[in-house]
Amino acid sequence: MSKIKIGFLPLYIKLYDDSGSGAKARPRLEPFYEKLASKLEGEGFEVLRAPFCRVDCEFREQIGKFKTAGADVIVTWHAAYSPSLESIGALRDAGLPVVMLDTTETYDFSSTQDPGEISYCHGIHGVMDLSNLLLRAHVPFAVAAGHADNSDVIGRAAGYIRAAAAARAMNGSRTASVGGCFDGMGDFLVSDDEMKSIFGVDMVYSAGEELEAERNALSDSETKAEKKRLRASGAEIMTIDDEAYTDTARNSLALRHWMDKNDINAFTVNFREIRPGCGLELMPFTEACYQLEKCRGYAGEGDALTASLVGALLTSYPLTSFVEIFCPDWKNNAILLSHMGEYNPRMTEGRASLKKMDFIYGDAKDPVVSYDCYKGGKAVYVNLSRGADGGFRFILSPVTLLDIPAEADNFGSRVRGWMRHDTLDVPAFLEALGKRGAIHHSALVMGASLAELEFFAEVMGLPAETV
Repeated sequence: MSKIKIGFLPLYIKLYDDSGSGAKARPRLEPFYEKLASKLEGEGFEVLRAPFCRVDCEFREQIGKFKTAGADVIVTWHAAYSPSLESIGALRDAGLPVVMLDTTETYDFSSTQDPGEISYCHGIHGVMDLSNLLLRAHVPFAVAAGHADNSDVIGRAAGYIRAAAAARAMNGSRTASVGGCFDGMGDFLVSDDEMKSIFGVDMVYSAGEELEAERNALSDSETKAEKKRLRASGAEIMTIDDEAYTDTARNSLALRHWMDKNDINAFTVNFREIRPGCGLELMPFTEACYQLEKCRGYAGEGDALTASLVGALLTSYPLTSFVEIFCPDWKNNAILLSHMGEYNPRMTEGRASLKKMDFIYGDAKDPVVSYDCYKGGKAVYVNLSRGADGGFRFILSPVTLLDIPAEADNFGSRVRGWMRHDTLDVPAFLEALGKRGAIHHSALVMGASLAELEFFAEVMGLPAETV
């Protein structure tokens, strides 16, 4: 993944420079700004620095430079109070999300503090001033407040930055569809025009002859190397004949090469349409796993909407996978997550089993399939669905994935994981999802807070409801 670029914008007030007080404050404030920039770089971002900006023309000049350099997000820091009318025009016109870093150098600002410290620590009311105008201007923004050295404020700001960048990644992305949509599944249906106009996603449809050409062009050595990689991905290997490995490898490589040539960010495959002449001879289950691991989005059955969502989230959150609710465990208050053979290996226990699937759904060849168990930990269940008004919105749920010891796991030939909502029991959770019309495909994200994904939705311009 390429580094997220942030335009780091320090806000100041011209009055202080004109009065002479700025000459005293700047020697201390400017090094602190550099310290903050270094901390943000430590989070893995490319930081585009700006000089202290005070008036409209200065803000416009620096934000223009951010945009030219390809900034994904603007991060503001109030070195002092800064009148919001000086900066709001440039921030509004930038078309970029804003993360406000609300911090000061001084930690202990008590009644015993030297009053002179006020000059270095009073940016917080500037944050309030600008926040109000950002809200009224409909600029998506987040606020991360706390002391830079004695809190997790940098980490929280970094989370908002990643969420904003992920949301922006969906706009301009390309999603491939192999086989169209599963006949009869209506919850995730979105027209190509809507994918473009609402989400900025271009749909690309595979041509059978193109995939066949890619497969026919494969060398023996490339096929051999892919078979070796495939075998190495399984901790346990059930009886699989060499022909199945060869067929799976060749079809995987053909799809991979075609997606690379077409700059595909996410893809979906409808297993009902995999047949001779469609370009693929079998379902690319192992390739879906491999691509998710490499941060290319995927969803099953022709669900371009969820595939695009997963692809966008993966740009910032590599522990993201396509999931589907399968079975309730009423007794133990958990829900089985599963699918046919697609998951992100980064999120599993590493005890994958490989087997040859008896594919009974059509004329396709029997594929090699990988199965594993999701590892335990905190996650957010992310559902993007259309509501009664025809508009789209997010349903976000804080969940915990359960640790399933190997000795207690009887599902070795399944993709599996057990999920428990953090506050609701299974009946209440299912009722809440059902009442809100959540679709049956979702994304599961580890390593992201609920607040981050709420901001992700805001940057996308869509409402979000936490369930």
